[in-house]
Amino acid sequence: MKRRNFLSNSLVVGGSALFSLTAFGKNNHNKDDQDKTTENLIADKKATAIQVSVPSTIGLNETFRVGIRILTEPYFTKWIPQWNRTRATVDGPFNQSPRGTHYMDNVLPTWDGVVNIFGTSGYQGPSSYSFSEGAGPYENDKRPVRRLEGFSFSTPGIKYIRVIDPVSGLEGISNPIHVDAVALPNERLFWGDLHCHSIFGDGVRSPEEIYAFARDESFLDIFALTDHTEALSDGQWNYFRDVTNTFNEAGKFVAFVGGEWTSKEFGHHNFIYPGNDGPIIRSSDSNQNTLSKLYAIARNHKALVIANHPAEVGWGFDWEKGHDPEVERLVEVYSIGGGYEIPPGPGNSFPSRQVKKPSYGNFVVDGLKKGYRLGMIGVGDTHDGRPGDALHELQKTPGYKDILKPGLMGVWAKDLTRESVFNALWNRRVYGTTNNRTWLKFSINDHPMGSEITVDKKMTIKIEAASNLVIQRIDLICNGKTVQFLEPRQLEASWNPKEKAIPNGAWYYVRITLDDDHLAWSSPIWVNM
Repeated sequence: MKRRNFLSNSLVVGGSALFSLTAFGKNNHNKDDQDKTTENLIADKKATAIQVSVPSTIGLNETFRVGIRILTEPYFTKWIPQWNRTRATVDGPFNQSPRGTHYMDNVLPTWDGVVNIFGTSGYQGPSSYSFSEGAGPYENDKRPVRRLEGFSFSTPGIKYIRVIDPVSGLEGISNPIHVDAVALPNERLFWGDLHCHSIFGDGVRSPEEIYAFARDESFLDIFALTDHTEALSDGQWNYFRDVTNTFNEAGKFVAFVGGEWTSKEFGHHNFIYPGNDGPIIRSSDSNQNTLSKLYAIARNHKALVIANHPAEVGWGFDWEKGHDPEVERLVEVYSIGGGYEIPPGPGNSFPSRQVKKPSYGNFVVDGLKKGYRLGMIGVGDTHDGRPGDALHELQKTPGYKDILKPGLMGVWAKDLTRESVFNALWNRRVYGTTNNRTWLKFSINDHPMGSEITVDKKMTIKIEAASNLVIQRIDLICNGKTVQFLEPRQLEASWNPKEKAIPNGAWYYVRITLDDDHLAWSSPIWVNM
């Protein structure tokens, strides 16, 4: 059976007929519910928010798509035997894990309202949409999840899309769109996540379901399912690879083959392959159980290695244990575990995003101070089957209450292909956020984030940012310390701070502080004289 057919069967035939809207923590599957209509089960559910996702970069008059989801208070799904299923929903047999975690949805199971659509100056597109038309991402899916086409802007600049429900007054504002002055921009900003787990590891849901969620519900551009490889057989690894390659589609969605090498002694490290294949690497294999062995395999297969959640106690990570600059090019600056940039204390003004049990000496800034040249990314490390939109904190499993929202990775690449995106990852043309899609550019002497450059005394620094959250502060950080900051207190900011090059060399990066305790971090630029 072809993978695309298998995907269709797993999401459509495997989907259950009904949703369970029992209270949080009640995991009971009442047999009587099998005979109730969905409408009866959701009678008390109302729309609570509208989520709007758009491309971050488009050309002048270039058409693009808008993703819309009508959200409600999250609820646990339930499983019903296949012989009682009559249509597609998000329920399925892999929605619960031995950990006790249980898949949740936060989209109304059905909604036929009409929304009004507005855009800022130069907007060209529909003025409204009725959810009684069309279907969700899966066949016969009645949930209000849509990706609408036929949008463009006729003037350049930062733009936004607003979607309003005229009945409830709910309003959703998109992430910023940078409309280039030319028809085809020479680089574009894409969004992705390179750290997620399935039912085969210690999460929930099947690989097909997780990839479909990343692409069709979180509206990500780039994704890798990176289960703990020690939990996978060779056959399962081949299955993961096949699913990944099926979902990879140039120009629409980039999927990478990869996994998480999980060592108690040396920490956790993700590995990402540039192409369709690559060997499974397990820390439980005596031929693959040290960092030097991991790095050697990565070099032989031109793979990228990522340092995972470096500053969390209990995962065995230690910057002193090893680093290979040839292949270990990225580090997680934020995930559901918290922020790994700097330790608690002076200069850390975002305690709500801090890791609960920090491993001092192993924060991102500590690795940078050792001379490691690492780009920063935000990731999910998602275990609840919802990459890009996790709801871990609502689970009843002990310990999950303290889990934070997932992070995201921004990638500046020529186009949405594996080759271009992998090159951007390798060259550290990336940045991390706390699950916001802030548009961010940072350059020194016209060299972008991730660069290694040589300058005279003069440096021309450019920082540009835009968000749908108010930008409260921008920090310019040199060698681990804030040297200048700006407080824009608006949605857009452009700043050209003046700095002189340091004779012994330096590294600079930018931290953006937004409303609602949201953050964004650029990758560094390394400057030598």
